[in-house]
Amino acid sequence: MNANIYYWDKAGKENTERTIDAALNRAKELNIEHFVVASCTGATTKALLEKGTGISIVSVSHQVGFRDPGKREMAGETEDELTEKGVNVFTGTHFFGGPGRAVRMKFGGLEADELAANTLRIMGQGLKVAVEIAVMALDAGLIPYDREVIAIGGTGQGADTAIVCLPRHGKDFFSFEVREIICKPRVLK
Repeated sequence: MNANIYYWDKAGKENTERTIDAALNRAKELNIEHFVVASCTGATTKALLEKGTGISIVSVSHQVGFRDPGKREMAGETEDELTEKGVNVFTGTHFFGGPGRAVRMKFGGLEADELAANTLRIMGQGLKVAVEIAVMALDAGLIPYDREVIAIGGTGQGADTAIVCLPRHGKDFFSFEVREIICKPRVLK
């Protein structure tokens, strides 16, 4: 099997459109219809929705309180708009940001979940995010089990990474398969 891998000069939102195009092209080649996309404001999800037809989209945002206690990052109107267009919007605790993050922030050190997250970051923040949101979407029952999906993540805002993966539930995390890297930044920061 031959497939193109696209490498962007640097990480960041300026890669969003090209990342979405590459992901949609690969999905068509592989007959994949399920997408999981990281999108805190809804902008990346809207960009995917505008270009993608006949696909199922799960939009995963930061958990409530990620930036400010009690605050949701995606506006309610945006979530309503996406939901009306058939997008499943999921807001929940990050797979790599549960009790381990709380221990680190209070006492220092590094827990197993954050060790896994930091290990994935050697391939880029967007790759870590793509893996994490795919686990979260599967654990929430928003994507089918044992089917390849395309997960799209980014560094900061927008999208710069897309993967073809076979997600597994969080309890089976080490059975997760990144089957293809569609695109990612060459320089990670």
